[in-house]
Amino acid sequence: MKKKFGPAFHGLGLALRDPSFRTQCVLALLAMAAAVVLRLDRTEWLAVVICIGLVLTAEIFNTAVEKTCNLITEEYDERIRVIKDLAAGGVLAASLTALITAGMILIRHLGGIQ
Repeated sequence: MKKKFGPAFHGLGLALRDPSFRTQCVLALLAMAAAVVLRLDRTEWLAVVICIGLVLTAEIFNTAVEKTCNLITEEYDERIRVIKDLAAGGVLAASLTALITAGMILIRHLGGIQ
């Protein structure tokens, strides 16, 4: 078991050292606190947890892509910039999905759409 999951847990530990990942973790904790305060139902909690997982996973992959690109060259390269921008765009897409989902849940709980 340790051989299979050891590297994965090591990777999570490395991710926790990354400032962007830690920021996303803080935002995830705030989202869960809001979910508790709003008394979300099971389906809404499921949406929150999936969105948190989506954003954190995207952030880990973005960091991996950035580190890989930095191994290739530290000098400016337009091709590397495009790769890094695409990876960052993936994090933005995941974050916007989470934000839209949160907005839909908030509207429902604050007296809007049922």
